[in-house]
Amino acid sequence: MRITVLTLFPEMYQDFISTSIIGRAIKNGIVSVDFVQIRDFAHDHYKHVDDKPFGGGYGQVMKCQPVLDALNSVKTEVSYSMMMSPAGNVYTQAKARALSQKDHIILLCGHYEGFDARINKHVDELVSIGDYVLTGGEMASMVIMDSVIRLLEGAIRQGSTEEESHENGLLEYPQYTQPADYQGDKVPDILLSGHHAKIQEWRTKQSLLLTKQVRPDMFEKHTMTPYEKKIWDKIQQEENE
Repeated sequence: MRITVLTLFPEMYQDFISTSIIGRAIKNGIVSVDFVQIRDFAHDHYKHVDDKPFGGGYGQVMKCQPVLDALNSVKTEVSYSMMMSPAGNVYTQAKARALSQKDHIILLCGHYEGFDARINKHVDELVSIGDYVLTGGEMASMVIMDSVIRLLEGAIRQGSTEEESHENGLLEYPQYTQPADYQGDKVPDILLSGHHAKIQEWRTKQSLLLTKQVRPDMFEKHTMTPYEKKIWDKIQQEENE
């Protein structure tokens, strides 16, 4: 996979692309990441990429010409381009999975008050990582890059991503490690039993309960598997006793 980031601040990514899972994936050739400085495509002597908004208002708006020239310099028939935007589709794990199957992703990062709206029609999708405001799109693009790269084959140990939160529409069950007893705070006995079927039942139960409590919106949208339905019916029965 290839990921191209269009940004005014490529220096922000140096530590990000050289550490942990991301750094190893790049080093091992699982993914390539390159950066395009949008300012390089400005035509005037001062390399202006922004101007005042028509109709008045605060701030500056990024101009069509340098942004679209930068985009067109890297866009190919297999590219999938996304603009970081608060008006975009909310980013999800399902989207991360879909993007991990692409050959080339282009992430367009804005700054100032955002992009000239005419740029929107030249990208495949507008994406938002949440209902809050960032100074620019760089941090949002890092979130997307991290979520996609870790799903690529060979980036992390096979199977590690399969039971994580949001992968099956539920939050992940609680996890524990050594010591089994920390200052009187003990790991649930079931996890020390070695009984794999009962451990799986406990984990499914905790996943359902946690999602119901913390993210009722997710729980309501989730379609339970027959096994999950069986566990949930058992929970309901216990509560009614």
